[in-house]
Formats: sequence, structure tokens, C-alpha cells
Amino acid sequence: METLELIKEKKIESKTQNISGSEAVLKALIAEDVHTIFGYPGGAIMPIYDALYDYNDRLEHILVRHEQGAIHAAQGFARTSGKTGVVFATSGPGATNLVTGLADAMIDSTPVVCITGQVFAHLLGTDAFQETDVINITTPITKWNYQVTDATEIPSALAKAFYIAASGRPGPVLIDITKNAQVQKFDYNGYEKSDHIRSYRPKPIVRKEYIEEAAKLINEAKKPFVIWGQGVILGKAEREFAAFIEKAGIPSAWTILGLSAIPTSHPLNVGMLGMHGNYGPNVLTNDCDVLIAIGMRFDDRVTGRLDKYAKQAKIIHLDIDPAEIDKNVKATIPVWGDCKETLPLLTALVDNKKHTDWLSKFRQFTKEEIEIVIEPEMHPSVDAMSMAEVIDALNELTNGDAVIVTDVGQHQMVACRYAKFNESKSNVTSGGLGTMGFALPAAMGAKYGAPERTVIAIAGDGGIQMTIQELGTIMQFKIDVKILILNNRFLGMVRQWQELFNDKRYSFVNITSPDYVQVAKGYYIEGQSVSDRKDLKSALKNMIDHKGAYLLEVMVGKENNVFPMVPQGCSVAEIRLK
Repeated sequence: METLELIKEKKIESKTQNISGSEAVLKALIAEDVHTIFGYPGGAIMPIYDALYDYNDRLEHILVRHEQGAIHAAQGFARTSGKTGVVFATSGPGATNLVTGLADAMIDSTPVVCITGQVFAHLLGTDAFQETDVINITTPITKWNYQVTDATEIPSALAKAFYIAASGRPGPVLIDITKNAQVQKFDYNGYEKSDHIRSYRPKPIVRKEYIEEAAKLINEAKKPFVIWGQGVILGKAEREFAAFIEKAGIPSAWTILGLSAIPTSHPLNVGMLGMHGNYGPNVLTNDCDVLIAIGMRFDDRVTGRLDKYAKQAKIIHLDIDPAEIDKNVKATIPVWGDCKETLPLLTALVDNKKHTDWLSKFRQFTKEEIEIVIEPEMHPSVDAMSMAEVIDALNELTNGDAVIVTDVGQHQMVACRYAKFNESKSNVTSGGLGTMGFALPAAMGAKYGAPERTVIAIAGDGGIQMTIQELGTIMQFKIDVKILILNNRFLGMVRQWQELFNDKRYSFVNITSPDYVQVAKGYYIEGQSVSDRKDLKSALKNMIDHKGAYLLEVMVGKENNVFPMVPQGCSVAEIRLK
């Protein structure tokens, strides 16, 4: 009879396979439930692409037209799906073309795993063809990065990569794999997902005494105010957040990345914070007595001058990343932890309240903003169309159910201010880095992340030209995205600043565009351009109803400005309505 030890040995042997490092990469992706990869092949990553040839029934690879398009697409995928985006790129220029997207994903806490090819290990440091030190280049803009030079490290390195990217405060991870490790054969004993790494604590320990102190402050407050950010969405805590503000009856405002965590129509949703945010939330930040910040980082675009920011208020700051607490604004009570865990604990301790008089103050400011800013923007008295009326007309057609992916500039601020959302993970934009060229590739990924939803990319005539080549990707893979270009013939946001603060010295902000409809036609994508208000609604309906990708250009006023506005160097309470 065989001994028990011998039987165990045979079982282990039966699981062991002799495979290449490249195949180990693909097996890891499948084990991590990855279905979609965005990438671009090249010499140093060719072995992985060769292995992918035999896995294309289980892994869908989207061939982008530029590596920047790959990582923005992965970001869009992550933001609408709640999963980790995956990118393949080759060494040298392939890897360095990811840098902008890595920085964008890092500051916006987006989980992405980038796998780059690298030259053979024995060539490292020799300035070999297409060799760059991608590890040192990307260290400041990744949550973690690692170079693999031996195939046996691949399963554990990728397990760590996916765990680190998605856990705690999410972020981008880069794994650089030398070519010899990709072709090297080794005994593969299967793949184990990672759920623990020594010295890495993705979630801080919740201190219940701080929860109790925070609840006491909230219960005593006469004018409490909640400001929330993307942490609510990343923590999948939308229901917990709604339950908290509804029980406590607290007016709540959002950062642009927090937008859509609760519906824009929610009675306690008082609008947008920041430089181009709504009037009431900005002014009343400096009037509240308790400010409760949830999953946001007090970015300078939200706070304005820090020495004049909410000095009268006691600050409660809930965040999963301890580094954010006290970084910009000193917290009276820090509440460390995942808001999905901390919010229910806080909700259980707060009193049922309404704060009707305090909420009515926000409504009064809203009424003033509607009269001075919103109504003239929605119904301009001039012939030229405004960006706001385009977004308003779009709302009628989408009923707040579409995913809106915006580029960066005036159109971004207008879309964030006026777009309606009913569902979380519906607003996808570049927040912290402000990356022009983000919208088109991010919309491609957003569609893969939410295939059943209508996805609309909104871009300006400047940003769209930075990544317009991704129309080729949309053409090849028949990606059903709607592309709305708001064309004001300027780099609008820079022009606005030059008008207001540089005596209209318009230095290099005039931009000439191609015939976008003809460009789209060259990629076999239908399109239309409108410049007359009477054609707007029918053109938008054509775009929404069209089966497949569609490009609509809307010519808007050349020198329209986005208001309200907090001038740089001013307090949020010094916001200008005009």
C-alpha cells in the first residue's frame, strides 16, 4: 500500500506544470477574474503577446492606438465597474507613455495594474535598445512597483499587485518583467490570491472612541455640513452614506470625484464644492459650526485659501488613508477607517434631526445663483449656444441614467455642475491631475466596465485632439460610445483666466480644429455638427439613438465663462457669481 506521504507527493506533482513566465502572467489574470486588457505590443513584451494568442477565448485584448489611451481606458473601466483595470505595454517609450495615466490614477485613487515588458536582465543598465528605468521613473506615481527578473516570481508578484491596487485606498501598480523572465520555463504550482502582506495595512484600525466623539459633536451642532468625495464610491458605501445624512438631516456637498454617490436630485444634496462649485456650499463652508469631511482630501481647488478655510468650524475627517488626515486641514476629530465600516457606526449614534432652517440657507443661495448664473446660462439671450444649455438638453434625453466621461476644461466644470445622475459610478473625470485627452480613451474603458449603459464622452476642441487617434480603437472594436465635442475655438479655461486676470492678453489659446465630422467619417464613425440652437435637441437625440459610436460637434460661444468662480488666492466665501 502507498504511504499517505507518497499519495500527497503524487497529488502535488499532478498540479505542477512546466510553463513559461508569459503563460504564468495570463493564468494570474484569469485567476484574478480579469476579462479585458488594454494594451499595445512591442519587442520587450512580445513573449506575453505570443502566449496571449492561445488565450484569446478567455482574455479580450483591446488594441489601443497609444499607450496613454490604454491606461486611461483602464481607468475608465475601473471607475464604472469597480474592478481593477489592466494594461500591457512594452519597454522604453511604451512604458514611459503610461506615465501621465499612472500619475492620474495615483492622485485619483484608481486601481490599475500595468504590466510592462523590459529588456533581458543581463542588459539592464547598459542603455540597451528601448531600455528605460521604469521602476525609478514610476516610483513616485504608483502605489507599488516591482521588477521581475525570474519567472518563478511572477505568480506572487502579480498576486501582490492586484491586492495592493484594489485594497485600502486604491491606486496604480506597475510590474516590469524582463524578457528572459517571460520566456523562462519553471515548475508552476498554481496561483494563490494575496490577502495579506507583512508591513502593509490597507485599512487602519477603527477607533470607536473617535466615532463616539464625532457623534457627540454632530448631535450638538446647529449648522452641521457634510462634504464628501470619491472615498464614498471607492468604499462602495453609497447606501451607508445616504443613511447617515438622512438620519442626521445634514446638508451635503460633493467634490467632482464624489459626484453621483447619491442622486443629484436628493433633497440633502446641496451641490458642488470648489473653484467653480455652487454658491451656497462654498459660502456656507465658512458659516457651518461642524464640518464633516468624508472620503475627500481637502484639495486646494476645494478649499481656496487654507488660512481662511472653515476657521469657525470643528472638523470631523473620515478617511481610509491616515496620511490625508491633518495634511491640509487640521481635524478636531480624526476618524480613521473604511467609510463603509465607520459610517454605520456613526449613524447608530447620531440623533434623528432635520436642520430645516440651516438647509433653507442653502436654498436661498441656490435661488440667487439660479437668477444670476444658472438661468442666463441655460437660456442665453444671445445667438451663440452655451455649454450649460447643451448639458441641460442632454439631461432631458438621458434622464440622469447615462455615464458621463468628461475631459478637462470649461466643459468639464459645466458638465459637473449641470449633468444629472441617478446612479453611482456615473461621473468619470480626471480630478486631481486634470489630464487633457482623458475623455475619449476613458470612455472606451467605461463602456467595457458598464456595457449595458449609455456612455457619453464630453470633450472640448483642445482636449479631444490630444487622443483623437483612439477613434481607430473605437472603429476596430465597434465600441458604442457617444462623443460630444463642445467647440468654442479656444483653450477655454486658460482663455477665461487670461480674460479675468491678464487683461485679455490671449496668449496662444486660439486653436484651430479639423472638420471633426470628416475625421470621424474617415474612421467609419457617423457624425454631425450643429451651430444653430433649433438643431440642438434633434442632433442630441440622433446621437443617443444611433446604434454604435457617434460624434456630435456643437459650436458654442467663443468667450463664455464658467461662473461661479473662486479666484485663486481667495477664500471660498469670496466666490464670484459674475
